[in-house]
Amino acid sequence: MQRSLIIVRHGRTVANASGLLLGRADPELDDRGVEQAAAVSRALESGRFGQIAAVVSSPLLRTRSTAKALGLPVQIDERLIELDYGQWEGRPVAEVSAEEWAAWRSDSEFAPPAGESLAALGVRMREACADWSSRVLEREGSVVLVSHVSPIKAAVAWALGVGDEVAWRTHLDTASITQVLSRNGTPILSLFNDTSHLKRGLP
Repeated sequence: MQRSLIIVRHGRTVANASGLLLGRADPELDDRGVEQAAAVSRALESGRFGQIAAVVSSPLLRTRSTAKALGLPVQIDERLIELDYGQWEGRPVAEVSAEEWAAWRSDSEFAPPAGESLAALGVRMREACADWSSRVLEREGSVVLVSHVSPIKAAVAWALGVGDEVAWRTHLDTASITQVLSRNGTPILSLFNDTSHLKRGLP
């Protein structure tokens, strides 16, 4: 039986569509996001990823709504929550000073004012991934984690055994699927940013 972590980014929100920095703000899915969540559900129901043993979500509404569309009981894990952008929350990147943005892009320990660094995010996501990966081995099936762009990139860094700065070298679409297998206790990234279900399921 296939056992893995299936990591899903939430469906689209109005803030995602407008290009704003979206962290701890809590908008609902927009109409397209609802359609995307339904497409994710169809992909997971298809059997392609094996049996689903558990669904775990960030506490924010956009992830909970995406998880709920899967039609299974949803557990909440606070560690899956999006990065805290602090004073940058809800702002376009163009409004962030060039000096601060350069520091953000070059130093994983740098945090937005009153916010969270990529390094701090990496610590909690590595802990969450290791925890749920160990639980996968105890279950009859895979565990779905529904989260956000920055935490999922941190999960990819964990799977690859690389630093948090890999976030700047990866792109992750809304409602995409990433899969991490476990081989003798070692995480193996087997699928990243898959959106084939969206191309089939949406106009």
